[in-house]
Amino acid sequence: MGLIHPYEYMEDSLEKRQLGQSDLMVSPLCLGCWALAGGSGWGDQDEQVAIDTIHAALDHGINFLDTAEGYGGGYSEEIVGKALVGRREQAVLATKISPTHTQPAELRGYLEASLRRLQTDYIDHYIVHWPITTHSVSESFAVLQELKQEGKVRSIGVSNYGARQLGELLETGAQIDCNQLHYSLLSRAIEFEILPLLRENGIGASAYMPLTQGLLVGKYRTVDEVPPFRARTRHFSSERPMARHDAPGAETETFAAIEAVRQIAESIGEPMANVALAWVMARPGLVAAIGGARSPAQIERNVKAMETVLSAETIAHLDAATEELKNTLGANPDYWNTEDKSRSY
Repeated sequence: MGLIHPYEYMEDSLEKRQLGQSDLMVSPLCLGCWALAGGSGWGDQDEQVAIDTIHAALDHGINFLDTAEGYGGGYSEEIVGKALVGRREQAVLATKISPTHTQPAELRGYLEASLRRLQTDYIDHYIVHWPITTHSVSESFAVLQELKQEGKVRSIGVSNYGARQLGELLETGAQIDCNQLHYSLLSRAIEFEILPLLRENGIGASAYMPLTQGLLVGKYRTVDEVPPFRARTRHFSSERPMARHDAPGAETETFAAIEAVRQIAESIGEPMANVALAWVMARPGLVAAIGGARSPAQIERNVKAMETVLSAETIAHLDAATEELKNTLGANPDYWNTEDKSRSY
């Protein structure tokens, strides 16, 4: 069988992929910077170690950095800003704005606040964090396009937009270069409608939580080993302490899929996390997988993971092993809410 390798090395840097229809070229692994702020759900994080982690990513050719105004109350942006002093030109910097902050009269102010924290005068990729539901989508994106024309934003993106919301957004005429979505072997809802629509319109996709908050690392063998913070999605019963959905969950199917992925990884002699990341980055239309790291050592681990090569046969086995879970959880891409309350539709 042929080999599918999601990236190749070019000299000492990673291969770069085009971000939608923009002129931005990004590494296929993006450093997610939420956990670098520490705090609730993450635990303590030394600031200098966080900065060193970003430097290690840049040193290895990982140029795509993802943060948000809401991560750590802005602290994640501050850390990224400190890390990029003297190295700004090496990074493709993405940050996100809350949908409630995109009111046309207020949006510029929130952008300027992010710019100050990031110590830069432009954002490479500015993302609306969740779909806008409280005011005019067209008016908000008109302001975003003005900011792009002014050079304060180089590219516009969205996150967690469903197929119908994307359709409404495309009607505004705004150039959207990427939709950031939860996607992994355990979370394949976007394959039903969203990925085909993105490919049809030349919009890239980036995958957050490609390891489903550690479930695909092989750390947890049973559902009761998973901490409450990581057991909030519809993979788990609504009776879990921090769940906000009212679905029965799919715990049996989830852990059957995890075990099947573990066995496939063992059969080819690769760590489970490497296999899961390689699967995501080999999917058609995926620009990048967003992987978290909290130390330079974890960056080294992630770089080694990017050397994993999956055969077409292995990919087919992984697809089959997670198909039942995919169908059980369905096409709703909001894994924290049931379909009737989904923020993505």
